[in-house]
Amino acid sequence: MSWCTIESDPARGRKTMEEGLLTLSGSKSNNNEASGGCSDVINPSGSSSSATLVVVLSTLVALCGSFGYGCAVGYSSSAESGILEDLDLTVAAYSVFGSIMTIGGMIGALVNGKITDLIGRRGTMWLSETFSAAGWLTIAFAQNAWWLDLGRLSVGFGFAIICYVVPVYIAEITPKDLRGRFTSASQLMISCGLALAFFLGNVISWRTLAVIGAIPSLVHIIGLFFIPESPRWLAKVGRHKDFEAALQRLRGKNADISQEAAEIMDYTEMFQQHSEKILDLFQKRYAYSLIVGVGLMSLQQFGGANAVAYYASSIFVDAGFSSSIGTITLSLIGIPGVALSVLLTDKVGRRPLLMVSAGGLCLSALVVGLAFFFQDINFWKELTPILVYIGLLGQSLSYTTGMAGLPWVIMSEIFPINVKGTAGSLLSLVNWSCSWIVTYTINFMMEWSSEGTFFFFSAISGFTVLFVAKLVPETRGRTLEEIQASMTHFL
Repeated sequence: MSWCTIESDPARGRKTMEEGLLTLSGSKSNNNEASGGCSDVINPSGSSSSATLVVVLSTLVALCGSFGYGCAVGYSSSAESGILEDLDLTVAAYSVFGSIMTIGGMIGALVNGKITDLIGRRGTMWLSETFSAAGWLTIAFAQNAWWLDLGRLSVGFGFAIICYVVPVYIAEITPKDLRGRFTSASQLMISCGLALAFFLGNVISWRTLAVIGAIPSLVHIIGLFFIPESPRWLAKVGRHKDFEAALQRLRGKNADISQEAAEIMDYTEMFQQHSEKILDLFQKRYAYSLIVGVGLMSLQQFGGANAVAYYASSIFVDAGFSSSIGTITLSLIGIPGVALSVLLTDKVGRRPLLMVSAGGLCLSALVVGLAFFFQDINFWKELTPILVYIGLLGQSLSYTTGMAGLPWVIMSEIFPINVKGTAGSLLSLVNWSCSWIVTYTINFMMEWSSEGTFFFFSAISGFTVLFVAKLVPETRGRTLEEIQASMTHFL
């Protein structure tokens, strides 16, 4: 296209690229206005707001990875008593087993973006599920703590890659009007996997549960043979014929993909003019995207909802409430919360859901903190169990409504193709590292002060509301290329 030129001067070339991006975004907006705003008729992410059977099937196959991750999160709590008894482990040894998945996650986060860029989205899912399935089977047949830890480490490594590549793949194949709904379905499947692990853990042995945990990974591996590669990745690596074939398959045999294909190629070629070194991510043009991504990933973990889920049983015991009733209802309440998020993400937008979710987390943590405060001063002590129960249910529901899945959705949308891999690794590492910090320290924080712990979580969630309101952009109804063009020109 004539508006895209390559300059020998890097600064001038960068300026030309940014002007070109905004020119294209502006021209598309004007075209839509001229046609009566019919963005569903002409748009660069699909010719309509409906999804083809191939898009639905591809999404379902990718979501097998998310379901397996949910099973892994719920496994350590469900299997604890059985493993301690059968293998005669100490509590300290089991704590290593439970937490080593996070270490594997941190290792996987270092390479997930680069692997995704090198071998493609499908190849990366296949590789990660191979590690996950091998880890599950190692746990199932383990005879000592060493093999348990090795299996759990492999599972953590595999699912750290899954947590990144699944939302990226889904975001790159779906029409813009369905992208948020389909991508946030990842968190729904995580919640379903978590609930399944909690329930099955009460009726079957830990070895059988590990074998069942491997089934989603095996189904995922088989399903990958029947779905297309991401067209945007194919465009990035220069496989133009495969790119057009994959896009046609996703949009339907009779769909006109010429405009969408041309615009994806234009954006990809423009960003590909710039190198893909790690330090490129820290250039000024990507500062806004980095602030948003790192902020959301760290605040998601420091809000405490994930850490509380890991230790919910002991928190209920401290409050004098039944741990079995509490943990089962916690696992169930998350499912309608995520379902609500899936339904509303493309209707009301990402920002409103994130702010409502963070606001709910703030109030819920405040209720739990007040309950423990009343317990300490012997005031309304009889209300402590029910207040803690209500607060933790509210926290789980609020978290799954937005903060659980939408940071990953936004991460998959805001970075251009030339730095997406590097950015994905960085943000995944931030998320897993913050998760390890919070899950490691929460027991010490609870010993220091139960009410202080939840007041801290409440304050972080309150800050999250302000962060989203001031900095996080709305990405609903916009193509990936439009989002990335506007954000790279923000500063």
